[in-house]
Amino acid sequence: MPTHGSLTKAGKVRSKSPLQKKEHKPSPIPRERNRDNYVKRFILKRKSGQNWLIR
Repeated sequence: MPTHGSLTKAGKVRSKSPLQKKEHKPSPIPRERNRDNYVKRFILKRKSGQNWLIR
């Protein structure tokens, strides 16, 4: 079975790419977060989890 590239080339691109500083992203206020969750779950009737279609 053919492979998708040889192992000798593994990790070359990631080591060459420049590091970027992580942007500070403050977490939302709990009251806002709870309201957003309520809208998503009960108003829009969205299921939770990545594999919600399978369940």
